[in-house]
Amino acid sequence: MGRNAALGTVLNKRILLIIGGGIAAYKSLFLIRVLAKRGIASRVIITRGGTEFVTPLSAGALSGDNVYSDLWDLTDEAEMGHIELSRSADLVVVAPATADIMAKAAHGIANDLATTTLLATDKRVLYAPAMNVRMWEAAATQRNIETLKKDGALFIGPDAGAMACGEFGEGRMAEPEEIADAIEAALRGVTTLDGLKGPKPLNGKSALVTAGPTREPIDPVRYLSNHSSGKQGYAIAGALADLGADVTLISGPVSIRPPANVNLVKIETAVEMLAACKAALPSDVFVSVAAVADWRPAECGAKKIKKNGDSPAPLILEENPDILKTLSTAENRPSLVVGFAAETNDVIKHATAKRLRKTCDWIVANDVSGDVMGGDHNKMILVTEDGADEWPRLSKQDSAKRLAAKIAEHFA
Repeated sequence: MGRNAALGTVLNKRILLIIGGGIAAYKSLFLIRVLAKRGIASRVIITRGGTEFVTPLSAGALSGDNVYSDLWDLTDEAEMGHIELSRSADLVVVAPATADIMAKAAHGIANDLATTTLLATDKRVLYAPAMNVRMWEAAATQRNIETLKKDGALFIGPDAGAMACGEFGEGRMAEPEEIADAIEAALRGVTTLDGLKGPKPLNGKSALVTAGPTREPIDPVRYLSNHSSGKQGYAIAGALADLGADVTLISGPVSIRPPANVNLVKIETAVEMLAACKAALPSDVFVSVAAVADWRPAECGAKKIKKNGDSPAPLILEENPDILKTLSTAENRPSLVVGFAAETNDVIKHATAKRLRKTCDWIVANDVSGDVMGGDHNKMILVTEDGADEWPRLSKQDSAKRLAAKIAEHFA
């Protein structure tokens, strides 16, 4: 994703970074630096295999802290015992997460400092897997990952690409910036395992969320679209999933990773988005966040329109389907329909009129004349039949959590 997609600086937080034994271990040194720039400190454990690729001296110099590697080191145990070490950070990160480490963690095996720490921690664990594509695809590895997810673990990657072993496929560790983004997102959510055991108010509820832009083709290389980044819709989908909802996220083309535990459906055009929404029904709640193009070219050229010095033929447009109104008036209408209104003036007035026109229950309005589209913050106004409730300017993650909590309150 890169820093442009990051969620903003998280200050005064610390992670415990476990560096496993793999060629991708060198990326973990870059990760320590990236996190330090974002105000996140790192304390490091290196496995015996990890020391074959990076040295404790390098990790210590970058983290500015002691580096731990031996469960039986009396000095280390006296100064920072493995129990305290496992609970001294806000989040545990395993990067690279080898098949061996994940297998041991999934089955509660604790035969070195890293695995003992993973078993003893009361914090959530984020794994950044890295291994050969065949090892990644192995049934045993996938079973272990599912076990870890059920225990509350988070995952980032792996990516597809060429590997050091000469093969190509999924198995490359995610890039340091991407892992840092995932760490920030995790630190903004529930980071303790006890916290995961709390009530899930949307358990048993299904949610349908649309996000991002649509692209309406003019010819094979050009299209009509808008500036939507998908950040707000993705954040809302993630927040609903965190509250226990079974979430289907229907997304136009974006450059951000989907949240964990959602069913992602990728589309390009408004017509495709409508079809995907209908296929996802029935659903208890529909949150229409996507910035759907209002019009599409009546015809899409089979060949690229060439520039020849003359003005091109006028572009004839036709109206796209109204996804929000279609679902709001459907026979199997979700019991709660939430639309979004991106306005540049008279925000509450236009949003109020839109709620009535679209026959939806709520409208979330925002003024997009500033840096909302593509930015990391939002100022929402929730418009219901009871009036307008103006919320403060928050990060899109926090705005999403607030809206998800409001949805949970509605169903309660």
